[in-house]
This record gives sequence, C-alpha cells and structure tokens, in this order.
Amino acid sequence: MTDPLRTLVLPALGSLPLSRAGSDRDGYARTTGNLLDTLWAAPETRVLPIAGGKAPVRGSDLVLLSPERVTRPELVLYLGRIDEGMEDAGRQVVAAVLPEIDTGLAPAEQWMGLRDIAASLDGRDTGLFVEAAGLANWHATHTHCSRCGAPTEAEDAGWVRRCTKDGSSHHPRTDPAIIVSVVDDDDRLLLGSAAAWPDDRFSTLAGYVEPGESLEAAVIREVGEESAVEVRSPEYLGSQPWPFPASLMLGFTARAVTTDAVADGVEMRSVRWFTRQELFTEVRDGTIAVAGGVSIARALIERWYGGPLDGEPSEARP
Repeated sequence: MTDPLRTLVLPALGSLPLSRAGSDRDGYARTTGNLLDTLWAAPETRVLPIAGGKAPVRGSDLVLLSPERVTRPELVLYLGRIDEGMEDAGRQVVAAVLPEIDTGLAPAEQWMGLRDIAASLDGRDTGLFVEAAGLANWHATHTHCSRCGAPTEAEDAGWVRRCTKDGSSHHPRTDPAIIVSVVDDDDRLLLGSAAAWPDDRFSTLAGYVEPGESLEAAVIREVGEESAVEVRSPEYLGSQPWPFPASLMLGFTARAVTTDAVADGVEMRSVRWFTRQELFTEVRDGTIAVAGGVSIARALIERWYGGPLDGEPSEARP
C-alpha cells in the first residue's frame, strides 16, 4: 500500500519531521489469531527493539533485526508492513518493548531517543519509531482498567488492552494540543518561556484542547491565558504526532488584536514580542534558545521568519 501522505496536498507547513511515514499500519491484520506468534516465527519479519523511548540506530538508519536475534519480551507490538519502493518493502515489522537497553543487540551509544535522531532518519524509520514510541508509552501508563482498577492485558497485536475483571476494552488515546505563532500588525512574533524551562529558552505558545472545545477556541483561550494577548482568525497550518508521551500537535497562526503581553506567572515565566532581527541576533549570540528542528514549533517560527534561523533576516521575507 502506498503511503497516502505522499499524494496528499499538504497544508502550509508541508511535511513535518515526525509526520513522515513509509509503512502501511495494516490495521485489518491486528485481529488475526496468533498474529504475533506467526510473525515471530517468520525469519523475514523485522523487529524494532525499543527500551525507555530509545531504539538502536546505526548511522542514520534504525537497526531492524530478524526475530532470532532478539529474545521475545512480554510486550510485542505490530507496527505494520513496509511500503513498496522502500528498503525491506513488504516485510512486516513488530516492536519488541524491552525492560532495559540490551547492549547485546547494539552498543549502548547506538541507542538513541526519537528527538535525538528523527531529523536524520528517512520516512520509513521515522514513522516506525514514532508509532512504536507512542504505543509503548500508552501501554506503560494503562496497565490497569480505568473502570474497576483491575489489571489489563494486551490484545490485538498490542492495539487493545482488555480488563481481566470486567472484560472492557481500552484503546490507545492521543491528546490533541494546539500550538500557535501569534503575529501582530507590526509583523512581530510572540514567544514565551515556560516556567519549567531554562530562563533562556523560548517557543511558540501551546496547550491542550479541553473537553467540548474546538481547536480554534483552544487557540484563543490558551494564548489569552498564557500571555493576556487577544487573538483572532486562527488559521490551521499543519500537524504532527508528538509521542512524549501521547500528543498530536496541531499548528496554527493567529493575528493579535492586542499587544500588551503579560505572562501568567504559572505556566509561562515570561512572554515577549520579537522582530526578525531581534530573534536572529539573540539566537546567534546565544542569548536565547528556541525549539529544536524536529518540533512543529521550529517550523512555525521559521515560516514566520522566512527561512532557517541561521540565515540573516531579509525585509523581503513574508
């Protein structure tokens, strides 16, 4: 199956680093009886080991192993089938969720986190890593039934957890969160430094969507709560998964109606407006740091800036 994202007309932010994929998740196969036993017994299956959010990487490629190389752990997850036209096309892939890094599979220095390596991986490996990390995080935090508190067990090749007492089924959840580049009439960008971050780190404003709330309403509310700035006309620009542990970041831009920015003092330590020249100078000099390259925040900032932040700003840029 061809990745539908390849033929999709992408929104303004284009193909974001963690949104890339090169496999068919093959959802219909998940309910096949003994699927994981069958795949583990097949030498053509490829296994992605993952432990504590890290997977082995050699060069710029995930290390995908044959099943005989890996001692089967308690939790195995079906990730799908690699797309045609890619290396190992047609092979089915499972993730082996290990309790700790296994240096027998790869040296300790080759085990890397998604944030560390995603920008260097191709679409196939990025998609597999994001899927495995997000699903493994869900299993780690849903070991018991939310209805009765009894233990749950993995089913459907790792895509369902079943309560051992009341039989209820529990499915992986994703938490939607908006993230927004706020621009004023002078074409300045609003950035904030969260209370949990180092003093010099700044990024676009973001927050979770609340129950019963639209994405656009969440943009207006979150910006108002964190900065006291009123915004209008939220415009959707793109999205990408953020499995740390289970978010989907939905990127917007919005126009500021007011410009008196005041941090809430709880979530945000400080908020301020930047011109392009101010942002370029302070990033270059190390006065401030901004979001890394795999984040949608970086894409939002560089869309406003008009290009990579290591380039001198130009008045000709939008």
